[in-house]
Amino acid sequence: MKNITMLSLAITLALSASGNAFAKTTSAEAAKLDAELTPIGGIRAGNADGSIPKWTGGITSVPAGYTVGDHHPDPFSADKVSYKITAKNVAEYKDILTPGQVKLFETYPDTFSMNVYQTRRSASYPEHVYKAVKANATRSELVEGGNGIKQAAIGVPFPIPKTGLEAIWNHTLRYRGEAVVRQGGQAAPTKGGDYTFIGFDDQLMIPYSVKGTAPETLEKTNILFKFKQKVTEPARLSGTALLVHETMDQIKTPRQAWTYNTGQRRVRRAPNVAYDAPGTGSDGLRLTDDFDMYNGAPDRYTWTLKGKKELLIPYNDYKLHSDKVSYSDILHPGHINPELVRYEKHRVWVVEANLKEGTRHTYKKRVFYIDEDSWQVAITDIYDNRDELYRVGVAHGINYYEVPTQWSTLEVFHDLQSRRYIAMGLDNESKMYDFSVELKDKSFTPSALRREGRR
Repeated sequence: MKNITMLSLAITLALSASGNAFAKTTSAEAAKLDAELTPIGGIRAGNADGSIPKWTGGITSVPAGYTVGDHHPDPFSADKVSYKITAKNVAEYKDILTPGQVKLFETYPDTFSMNVYQTRRSASYPEHVYKAVKANATRSELVEGGNGIKQAAIGVPFPIPKTGLEAIWNHTLRYRGEAVVRQGGQAAPTKGGDYTFIGFDDQLMIPYSVKGTAPETLEKTNILFKFKQKVTEPARLSGTALLVHETMDQIKTPRQAWTYNTGQRRVRRAPNVAYDAPGTGSDGLRLTDDFDMYNGAPDRYTWTLKGKKELLIPYNDYKLHSDKVSYSDILHPGHINPELVRYEKHRVWVVEANLKEGTRHTYKKRVFYIDEDSWQVAITDIYDNRDELYRVGVAHGINYYEVPTQWSTLEVFHDLQSRRYIAMGLDNESKMYDFSVELKDKSFTPSALRREGRR
């Protein structure tokens, strides 16, 4: 792989003979988080040619005129397109694109394009999160087989990762506030562009991220987060609901899930809400562990940290997020409207996941490209059992600066075989996320799920 940075290449070479067993980060290594590394482990310095600038703290204040509850105004609205990539000139940029991105140009040569802007390293987090990350750096550990963590709380557990497993756990546990309620939904357009909008009400409570929480408390409860989702439209699906309890040590207690079916008016345990079970209302275009770009137990794959790469990824996609844009403006045949998407060059961690021998999953290989400034998976290239590119997942991120946190505003999974896609997180015509909400454990029980479904 070209364009690997010298720092990450040195790390990769140092790890190549060691497998997945590593010593904890030393105090001397953790001290780099105050110097050459950002507080969550990115490289502070810009790159050699200046196309990636130095990280200077990201967005640290809200734009003038913004009120909590608004769709977030674009702080970079004055930026102009630096250059445009199309099928005609894509060969010039292959070194800074993933194989999946290149395949999208081949699949949609007349309509797919990328507008590339100057890089804005806008990711930022609260100061207490930075302090927690530094504390995690020297104490966090993977549990047996990597199917959980211990001695970590609030921020990413492994800001200086030594394995692919550590890097993917950073994505899973990146800071997204303490709780959030969100409305919106998803759509899976046909080849011709027709679609049915499926609306959701989501509630996410994240005990792992609560300010002041201690690793010992989390290990007693063994809960990372609780998630509840209710379908609000169309009428034939309305009231269907899902509840998930995600555990910290998945050896001790695997993920627990329940569903409420409106026809049966019953709550049932749902052990299959994991791995490659089809996602809710997805038309088969995404799997359960595609949600949030990747989630759940990592035990079916071997994970390899390949190093870092400079890559064009969606970033600061405030135009795509805007309430001035309708769903029909976004959802075009084949792919979302490329004129609404902003690409920037950023450094990403490259993590490759290969299906273990003797295990089963629809995806044989997945390559994750993880933003160094947020630990958000930005792109994932997905391969089938024939070793051919099957799907390409893309997360369009913004800084929710009232928190602050970097998170996706829209996730899109392209199925290269059916030439269709699913867009998840559509909220332009809905209320904005509420990160100030206070959620209680009693709202995340099977009986609460039954109540939600009946409303």
